[in-house]
Amino acid sequence: RRYPRGESQGTVVAGGNGSGNRLDQLSFPRYVEGAKQGIVVAGGQGKGNGLTQLSYPYGVVVDQLGTVYVADQWNDRIMRWPKGATQGSVIVGGNGTGEQSNQLNGPIGLSFDRHGNLYVVDYGNHRVQKFNIDSNT
Repeated sequence: RRYPRGESQGTVVAGGNGSGNRLDQLSFPRYVEGAKQGIVVAGGQGKGNGLTQLSYPYGVVVDQLGTVYVADQWNDRIMRWPKGATQGSVIVGGNGTGEQSNQLNGPIGLSFDRHGNLYVVDYGNHRVQKFNIDSNT
């Protein structure tokens, strides 16, 4: 809720229809000033492992170009969604659950350093992996 100065009745600014994944629902919400309604920038086609789907996304980071990177926890992969894209691409993992360098086990976080290297918190393998990612491909 947002409360205009001097008013005791708040205005619903997002969600308001219980916890969930629909456009009029929130799950673990955070307030974004001025936002009236969210737009889907990754996933949105139900739970699954297709290139338009995510399964328990747990971490997200956006680069300078507006490209969205998502830690897709239950698919053991990192997805890249260029700004305006209707489907993403797998850039890390996606080779089944495992502990090899090309596999993940429940990724839950990600971040870039100033050189463009991607760091992935690989929760189930108790490690952080570093990847050199070219955001133009």
